[in-house]
Amino acid sequence: MKEQTSIPKHKLGRAASLAGAGVKVGVNYLKYRGRKALTGNDDKTKFHEQTAADTYKTFSKLKGGPLKLAQMLSMDKSMIPSQYSDEFSKAQYSAPPLSYPLVVKSFQREMGMVPSEMFDTFTNKAAAGASIGQVHKATKDGKTFAVKVQYPGVADSLHSDLAIVKPIAMRLFQLDAKSLDPFISEVENRLLEETNYELELERSIELAEKSSDLSSTKFPNYYKELSSRRIITMDWVDGQQLDIYAESDAPQDEKNKIAQALWDFYAHQVHNLRVFHADPHPGNFLVKDGELWVLDFGCVKELRDDFYEGYFKLMEPEVFQDPEKLKPALYTIDLLLDEDDAPTIKKLLEIFQESIALLNKPYLAGVYDFSDKGFFDELAAFGEKTRLDKELQSINSARGKADALYLNRTFFGVYNLMGMLNATVDTSKEVENRLAQLEG
Repeated sequence: MKEQTSIPKHKLGRAASLAGAGVKVGVNYLKYRGRKALTGNDDKTKFHEQTAADTYKTFSKLKGGPLKLAQMLSMDKSMIPSQYSDEFSKAQYSAPPLSYPLVVKSFQREMGMVPSEMFDTFTNKAAAGASIGQVHKATKDGKTFAVKVQYPGVADSLHSDLAIVKPIAMRLFQLDAKSLDPFISEVENRLLEETNYELELERSIELAEKSSDLSSTKFPNYYKELSSRRIITMDWVDGQQLDIYAESDAPQDEKNKIAQALWDFYAHQVHNLRVFHADPHPGNFLVKDGELWVLDFGCVKELRDDFYEGYFKLMEPEVFQDPEKLKPALYTIDLLLDEDDAPTIKKLLEIFQESIALLNKPYLAGVYDFSDKGFFDELAAFGEKTRLDKELQSINSARGKADALYLNRTFFGVYNLMGMLNATVDTSKEVENRLAQLEG
């Protein structure tokens, strides 16, 4: 993959790049309208494919907020057309890397020395690149390290980048501001945290310690003395990325074991710790010697007790299957609002009942086979239906606690990883734990 020798850092240059992406969207749309006028064909596939590629190309050069938004949207396959989720998924771990001279400048600024003065060896080329940083392999005193170096200027340009990206995304995905604003806000808030590698290091150590008793789940060590606010150093782990492992010829029993470890890891953090790794994409997990390795605690979400209780109350069958019980529960977490009229309440009750039933399907089964592609077809169909529902679009009040955005995205992200592994997992223990937490 070709390296970048620079990243636009000034607002004007970044704005020009993003404006250029907007122009390309317009040009592609005119081409689509022209084809439709000539042929009568209303198929938008080519429009979406070309626009997804053009948009990702711009976002990947800018890094930071635009690329992080692409990564987030790629995980929510129910929200955007498949052409975008497929193209944007590259943001998870294969964005174009920065050239070595830029990495050296970052080291000089952060550590007061160049990589060769800090390590015995340090690869000139990045081993992996994502939305806000890239990873290099290094050695020192016989140990091998993964060194994550943050792209320059990510935090400084965040707010202005996202303000320009918003109208582009609204036009691309037929979303209104109310639907997209939570994503924009969460990207900004989480990225501000993710750009602080000192915070990530503290969280990584703490959450790894609190999850150390989990079966078949491992975590790298982190090295404070070799880290800073923009550089973080951890053990290098030689393993297969989860998506590559999923495509391997490993026995299905072993894949089920890895999937169960991943499921139990999330269940433990959500229900016991109420602080969880909120970035479940395959680039953050490795498989080595039949064990799951968890990487990158940059994106972490904490659940307040009142939100936890209100949210998981919705998932009890006697609640979500009964509209009279579901209605007050929805008011509790602001999914229904005092100003809603009767038609709005009726519409939203139907939508939330269906969405909760879909989210709950693996839990109600006790043991669930995620190789059932029909489940993912249902999720995609539901997302497409709600995205294009004119009546739903007319309900213009922002809804729900902000915490729900990341928790929902994490659930569906984990489901996608289970599907990738074609895994069968035991969900019953998590349900028992959840009920015990609510009753306690």
